[in-house]
Parts: sequence; structure tokens; C-alpha cells
Amino acid sequence: MKILVGLDDSSHSRQALEFISKMRWPAGSSMLLVTVQRSPFGKTTSRHSDQRRKNDEFLTAAAGRPREAGFSTETRVLDGDARDVLVNTACNERCDLVVVGSHGRTGLARLLLGSVAAHVVTHAPCSVMVVKRQVTQT
Repeated sequence: MKILVGLDDSSHSRQALEFISKMRWPAGSSMLLVTVQRSPFGKTTSRHSDQRRKNDEFLTAAAGRPREAGFSTETRVLDGDARDVLVNTACNERCDLVVVGSHGRTGLARLLLGSVAAHVVTHAPCSVMVVKRQVTQT
């Protein structure tokens, strides 16, 4: 099974990665960890290069948990709009599952900011797992 995991440097993404690392998957399953950054007007700038380096470091660290769990893991930093990049990568890589975390925005915030998870759910060529943040009860 090929699992595409869309990550950003947020607690929601880390929670999604932890959640799927604990699950049992078919033998030989692999994970493709992807983070997406926007390039300014299609140009590479020093700031863009610095962000790419930070994203590479982030993904390298993030890949440790699934590797510890026995997964073959690949990482990629890709440019573009996260919604489109994740859907296109799932198509091009023939992924069986896409996993994303949910920021849990609702109402006006969701309308203004858009929802990567909602877009991926409706446009991906495969199943999508949205891992919601855990709410601690007091």
C-alpha cells in the first residue's frame, strides 16, 4: 500500500503522522511524506531556498517515526498550492491512500483560508483519511 502523507509544521500534521504510524498496515506498505511550499511568482529567492532547506529538515525529522515503525519512507518538498499538489501527487504516484491532518477551522475562517483537507477529500483519486486533532477533556 502506498500512503501519501501531507504534512506542514503544525501540531495537526504531527498528530496525523503519529496516528498513522501506530496503525497496522499491509506488509510492504510505504509512506511518501510531502510538504508543499508556495514559490513567489514562480521564482526562486534566497528566502524560498531557506524555506526549502527548513522543510527538508522538517521532513527528515518527521520520517523518523514511520521508519521506526518499519515503513519504507520517502520525503519530498514540492512547490505550489497544497490542495492541487497533494491531489496531483496522489494521481502521479498511484497512491492508495492520502492522509492529512485537519486544522478544524469552521465558518468564516474556513471560507477565507480554504481547506486543504476538504479539497483533497473531494478531488483525490483514492481514499483519504483526515486525522482530526484530539480534544482533551477537562
